[in-house]
Amino acid sequence: MNGGRSPARALVALVIVGALAVACGDAFAASISLSTRPVALDPTDRAVQHVGRLHYLGGLDLRSAEPAFGGLSGLSVTGGGRLTAVTDRGHWFSARVVRDRTGRLTDLADAALGPLLDTKGHPVAGEWRDAEALERLPGGDWLVSFEGRHRVWRYAAETGGLQGRPAPFPTPKGIAAAPPNGGLEALTPLPDGRILMLAESLKRTGGSRAGWLVGDGTVDAFGYRTARDFKPTDAAVLPNGDVLVLSRYFKLLGGFKARLERISAGANGGGAVPKGELLARFAPPLTVDNYEGVAVARDADGATLVYILSDDNFHFLQRTLLLLFRLDQS
Repeated sequence: MNGGRSPARALVALVIVGALAVACGDAFAASISLSTRPVALDPTDRAVQHVGRLHYLGGLDLRSAEPAFGGLSGLSVTGGGRLTAVTDRGHWFSARVVRDRTGRLTDLADAALGPLLDTKGHPVAGEWRDAEALERLPGGDWLVSFEGRHRVWRYAAETGGLQGRPAPFPTPKGIAAAPPNGGLEALTPLPDGRILMLAESLKRTGGSRAGWLVGDGTVDAFGYRTARDFKPTDAAVLPNGDVLVLSRYFKLLGGFKARLERISAGANGGGAVPKGELLARFAPPLTVDNYEGVAVARDADGATLVYILSDDNFHFLQRTLLLLFRLDQS
């Protein structure tokens, strides 16, 4: 009697594997093809290389034939140049940033896409799938915030990270009052271990956007004030502890605009209502779209890099854009 399996057993095994693959979506085939096209900061004048305090290091228009690609929100970029985002339809996306010898962004490589799982290990679906922000914690765990069913989940490194089963993370009770499409759009870990969270549409008395600092058993509310009709869409912490907040404006006749502002370290919490310092304002003729992701990384020479990502809403009139800047310190 040999050690091989009978044809019947092999067939049963294939059926089981196939069923698992269907149940888990594209978790078994995460690599995707991605095409990139360079974009100018100002399409009407390619000599323009600055916007506010940001020096342009190139941008890309990202495209893929994969139907699940698009709707990217939130953004994280490691020091090694690995980019990660989440999507409006419940997926994670990851790719390696490629830069030339001068430091300019030229391509993305090794792109991958897979489903985010729920607490029972199934791909998120329906009103549970709209992922809007993510951040990687110092220990390697990931936090992801969702709209529709407002919540934050923690994807632990030891259980597979973004490909594993999450656990609930403390979420401010006040977010339940937010509109289904106006929940926790921005979150970022602070140097003291607390998590800064900002709501897109929920307002406090006086008109500021609702924010919270979530710590070990504590929730400290504050407000964030930005320009009229702008809504926060993401946040990232700078090396000195200051916080960058990306905010978006959209009107049917006015189109998209965006602002990048900086809040001084320690200005949040305790009921404070900080107003950020304007670092850059994006409006036509500059390249602008539905910017919903911002990330900070350190360059090899110690310079601060700022990445900005747009969400195309799976709409043919919008684009998935990735822009790279160096933050001028002067």
